[in-house]
Amino acid sequence: MHHRHLGITGLQVPIVGFGASPLGGVFGPVETGEAAQAVAAAIDLGIDLFDVAPYYGLTRAETVLGDALSTIPRDRYTLATKVGRYGADEFDFTAERVLRSIEESLRRLRVETVDIITCHDIEFVPLEQVIGEAVPALHRARDQGKARFIGVSGLPLSIYSHVLDQVPLDTILSYCHHTLFDAGLAEQLPYLQAQRVGVINASPFAMGLLTAGPLPDWHPAGEDIRAACRAAADHCARRGASLARLSLQFSVSNPGIPTTLTGIRSRREVEQNAAWVAEPMDAGLLAEVEAILAPIRGRSWRSGRSANS
Repeated sequence: MHHRHLGITGLQVPIVGFGASPLGGVFGPVETGEAAQAVAAAIDLGIDLFDVAPYYGLTRAETVLGDALSTIPRDRYTLATKVGRYGADEFDFTAERVLRSIEESLRRLRVETVDIITCHDIEFVPLEQVIGEAVPALHRARDQGKARFIGVSGLPLSIYSHVLDQVPLDTILSYCHHTLFDAGLAEQLPYLQAQRVGVINASPFAMGLLTAGPLPDWHPAGEDIRAACRAAADHCARRGASLARLSLQFSVSNPGIPTTLTGIRSRREVEQNAAWVAEPMDAGLLAEVEAILAPIRGRSWRSGRSANS
């Protein structure tokens, strides 16, 4: 698995990272043995960045991942978790809760330190609270040796400049903005690189839109986006190809975006992702799919407070 530098952190991260939210059972039950096999296979194949959060499975994902990693030497993987979001509508970015959350995550993950701690989905709260309370708390945790690097995440791209113009960060985690129909994250790269920030991309399949499978009921995309993506998936199927494979290959192709997280729940998915990114991307198919998706180019959906979108 090819690795890239994550900003100026010094971390070498794989172009495909292990998104651990499925280990919390959010897409169906995952047996402990199945999770352990997936994690071991990922490390063997060089997918050695693991990203998780207390929100995923309401802490279950952290517990399952911690168990799976417990027999693996700590220097063989990069570990990231989050603070601030604890339920569908439960957010708390106060300094006290951030520090307590870190301690809880360390216990569940069975480690003494994590490599990256990220403020999770900050668009749902006043950004001044993130800047004034959460980020200083993360700095305190870093000074105490409980985290090496700190960052923020969320859907609206505007949140990054708002925060970074006021406080320095090591990383940002953006999702659904470097896909076959949305190049918004790539457009932000000159600014982010000038800030010397490590860029983490997530959700290359746009939370299931860019696959042939059914969408979850909670998906926020409008019908026009859904219809265009279904047409793209049908076109790939007629060509004997996979829209999901093309989507992942596209998302890892930009050298300015060091890593792309994708949700993984099994050894089969680990092996499939590793095989896909090792294959050359079909330029002809890419052009055809981009033409189908052209009517929704740059389209997204609202997330969080209107003041932060």
